[in-house]
Amino acid sequence: MSVTVKDVAKKAGVATSTVSRVVNDHPSISEDTKKKVRKIMAEMGYVPNLAARNLGKQISSAIGVILPPLDSKERLGNPFYLETIEAINEEARHHQMTVAVASARDFDTLLKNVERMHLQKQVDGFILVYSDEKDPIIDYLVRKKVPFTLIGHPYSNEQNIVFVDNDNQMLGKQATEYLISQGHSKILFATNTTHENLYFERFFGYQKAMMLANLPFYPALTFEQAEDYVNFETTIKETEATAIVVIDDLFAVRIIQLATMFGYKVPDDLSVISFNNSIFATLTHPYLTSIDINVLSLGKIATESLMAQLNHEGSNAVQLVVPHKLIKRETVLNLNNLA
Repeated sequence: MSVTVKDVAKKAGVATSTVSRVVNDHPSISEDTKKKVRKIMAEMGYVPNLAARNLGKQISSAIGVILPPLDSKERLGNPFYLETIEAINEEARHHQMTVAVASARDFDTLLKNVERMHLQKQVDGFILVYSDEKDPIIDYLVRKKVPFTLIGHPYSNEQNIVFVDNDNQMLGKQATEYLISQGHSKILFATNTTHENLYFERFFGYQKAMMLANLPFYPALTFEQAEDYVNFETTIKETEATAIVVIDDLFAVRIIQLATMFGYKVPDDLSVISFNNSIFATLTHPYLTSIDINVLSLGKIATESLMAQLNHEGSNAVQLVVPHKLIKRETVLNLNNLA
């Protein structure tokens, strides 16, 4: 015989309505009571009838995670998205929510997928794991008043959006300052994207650090065309650069491969620092010095903030900043020791 709400309520010494509110994660129930009831539910093997619950409430008990257009090998292979989905899924499980992913090769198809998920009530709200100036999704969600949280900094509608992010200007600044502290003065910034907000923020942080140190800064090394890779060696020679700040770990691996192909040793000839502290940081050799952006917290807090909106606990626009940490490994040479 299956365990019922009444069985759980009786053992927990609470009303059946209290058990129902715990199942729905209602804010009127204290955390202590929720923990107590959930523990008994687990002990008794009680599984809520989500289909019946959702039919009455006209909800789906699902969160939609929106990925950027997967239009390149870099994006398809970027571990940031998988790690973020994993963090969102883990937190969603605590709220008895499932996760559905929206992805496509281009923004037009992606928008259609998101519209369908919303109109068919497949999900209750969305988490976007990117911020792109070409993105039509946010405008749609804002216009339709769909609950959502953005991981990243919005380009517009900032006053209407809940978003979770690192301080990407500070990340870019700290990465550059670390290179400067190691004796580097001719430092470049390399990226394979120029339309994502984190690029602008991190590049601005790089520029700021160079200006504060009274050092010359250079235009970003952008790698979006085949000839950009060919011109890499010329740029290194002309600038006499000894270090590069790279947009993320995955592209840093590409930069290290490119440098090696042109005869530069990392870090002896060229130091490299990047962001994310992903699995690629320790799969490449030498191990990559990287800034950990705390992906677990990004996903967790994004999910918590979306659940707060769904539970009407707070839907005002707010920015939540997740801390970061420099992880020193093997790709930055200390030039001070050579003086």
